[in-house]
Amino acid sequence: MASIAIYSVKGGVGKTTFSVNLAWCAASISRRETLLWDLDAANGSGFLLGVDPKKKRSAQSVFDLDRDPAKLIQKTDFSKLHLLPADESIRTLDRQFDQIGKKKRLAKLVGGLSKDYDRILFDCPPVLNEISAQVMRAADLVIVPLPPSPLSARAFEQVVKEVRGSGKKHPPILPVMSMIDMRRSLHKQARAANPRWPVVPLASAIEQCAVEQRPVGAFAPRSPASRAFAQLWTAIERKLATL
Repeated sequence: MASIAIYSVKGGVGKTTFSVNLAWCAASISRRETLLWDLDAANGSGFLLGVDPKKKRSAQSVFDLDRDPAKLIQKTDFSKLHLLPADESIRTLDRQFDQIGKKKRLAKLVGGLSKDYDRILFDCPPVLNEISAQVMRAADLVIVPLPPSPLSARAFEQVVKEVRGSGKKHPPILPVMSMIDMRRSLHKQARAANPRWPVVPLASAIEQCAVEQRPVGAFAPRSPASRAFAQLWTAIERKLATL
């Protein structure tokens, strides 16, 4: 089993879209039993997959010491892809971690889920706090979407600092250029400066994910966007194989 965090301290970079599409690739292309764990209170991953959190249960309760996270997991319309959805209760999760006093609570939960899943992906909130620290302790690899802008570069520096601060055996980071439009000079310059980074283009098909409430590979499998996510997932699998 391997766990993958899709993380940025900056909102609006495509983090949730990446999370959903990469989880779909894990389940549909690699045919791996996959869990997408939404840790963002907005429940964006659940929305993009057409899954609402169960009203009688809260996402926060999964971290209680006497609760089984498997009871909150929901099926999606896609084979081998399950979702652990978020809701508003996640907003108080940082305080809950302090009360529990367990620095590796999330990592322990992931270990318990490893018997059922080959890949666990975290859709992380854009914050620097105990939640992000717990994710870094649990993740084997961190994916950072980076649109070509100075603010994104600054955000990436903050992510690197956060990941390296998680411990001596911190997970490796894979930056990915997102929302790239090679007709724009700034985007060309960003691409030229980082030629080895994977690229996901600016594409209408990706924007349609929110309308379709499906990953792009499910409704536009031959689109450049679908190919880009598939290639990125292949790069991720190759990276995991070296760890």
